[in-house]
Amino acid sequence: MAGQTSTTGVPRPAGRGVTMTDVAKHVGVSRTAVSFVLSNRSDANISEDTRRRIHEAVHFLGYRPNAGARALASRRSDWYGLVTDIVTDPFAVDIIKGAQGRAWQDQRFLLIASTDHGTPEGTSNTDGEQKSVEEAAIEKLLEQRVEGLLYAATWHRAVQVPDIAREVPTLLINCFDVNGELPSIVPDEVNGGRRATRRLLDAGHRRVGFINLDPDIPAAVGRLEGYRLELTSAGISIDEGLIASGHATADGGYEAVCEILDQADPPTALFCGNDRMAMGAYDAIKERGLSIPHDIAVIGFDNQELIAAYLRPKLTTVALPFEEMGALGVQSLAQLTAGQPIPAHQQVVDCPLLERFSV
Repeated sequence: MAGQTSTTGVPRPAGRGVTMTDVAKHVGVSRTAVSFVLSNRSDANISEDTRRRIHEAVHFLGYRPNAGARALASRRSDWYGLVTDIVTDPFAVDIIKGAQGRAWQDQRFLLIASTDHGTPEGTSNTDGEQKSVEEAAIEKLLEQRVEGLLYAATWHRAVQVPDIAREVPTLLINCFDVNGELPSIVPDEVNGGRRATRRLLDAGHRRVGFINLDPDIPAAVGRLEGYRLELTSAGISIDEGLIASGHATADGGYEAVCEILDQADPPTALFCGNDRMAMGAYDAIKERGLSIPHDIAVIGFDNQELIAAYLRPKLTTVALPFEEMGALGVQSLAQLTAGQPIPAHQQVVDCPLLERFSV
């Protein structure tokens, strides 16, 4: 604040950024002494009283280190970059929350860049447009001398990361490298599918239907595999007539469930590929005069809280571990930037069951 002075009568610099030289003048020592104290140089012959006065001056004057200059000198910035497609998506927010929390814990800072640049609703970027935006975002992060990059997706899929990302250690979250070159962290879709199916079997159901997502995406493949494995493990024959696919929307779930419930011997339980499809399943079930869970049980996947926690009855679902993947991403990236190997090229994170009232 202009005009403010210390107890020694030395005025605080005003109208410009406070420099290390200002701190030195304030204390009456050399700039080198200030540099040694602020960089915790243990070999410097500086008294404890002088160290204390330097720290007091730093606080009084409001001095902040020049992070860019420090990064140039040490070749370390303590910054990581995180690139994600839609930063406002609830799943992206959870990844960022987990990554940011772990970064702060490790005394690191996360710079975040979104590659969504206002594409109109109902349309999508072309591959070329998306790659161009990603390259620009990564270039900006590299200009800030980030030590490593996290590349996060809002839905589990194969991705082709721009080559520029390979200039620093790079790790993928909720996606994997189409060429198998970069390490990644992904949800354990198979065991999540097994866990959902097991919960329905444990409730006594033997005719369990599965409403799957669009075929061929990793979530659809993994969750279906888990469903099949758990039924087989329980000695239950798989009835292909109880498996239907639809678009990953409430309408897709509604249409697929109508198809299954109108069979001569419908299921008594449904495992839906995501919570939006489960929302559509609720409508199809209630239109037929059936109640949940007394006539038919329902389990979802993803734990989209705006859906799962507000359906009636509240939806039992398997959660995608976005915060955990974000935190593990920072932890693993720290190992990579330190030149240490990580446990596996593709790490999987457990998907827990969240019990509510639909089973």
